[in-house]
Amino acid sequence: MPARRPPADARRPRRARLSRSGDFDRVYRQGRSRANRQLVVYRFPRPDSDTPRLGVSVSRKVGGAVERNRIKRLLREAFWAAEPAPRGEDFVIVARPPARELADGDGLEGLAAALGELLVEPGPEPAP
Repeated sequence: MPARRPPADARRPRRARLSRSGDFDRVYRQGRSRANRQLVVYRFPRPDSDTPRLGVSVSRKVGGAVERNRIKRLLREAFWAAEPAPRGEDFVIVARPPARELADGDGLEGLAAALGELLVEPGPEPAP
């Protein structure tokens, strides 16, 4: 039996999502990125806010609409369950085609592990 959806009050508010293309563009162009085989995570700091915002992008290369929506749902769930919770940044998660294989094989746990290694704060940049 499929897992039940959490009650509406347990989900994140719409304000916690990136929805405008301008917001996505700013994170892509001005933010920093980290990647692994399955995912790319872009992050852009917002000093004016404590709450993170999340955008998820899954292309048709990953699969059909049903599969893409499933991966988006799993990525959102994995992001909001991440510890420690991210603060005051905009995030865009881009799923690569191998993310489907990972989701099919390992489900939420696999995507959460792949995402967790990318959400770790990067170290300081080396001096030139």
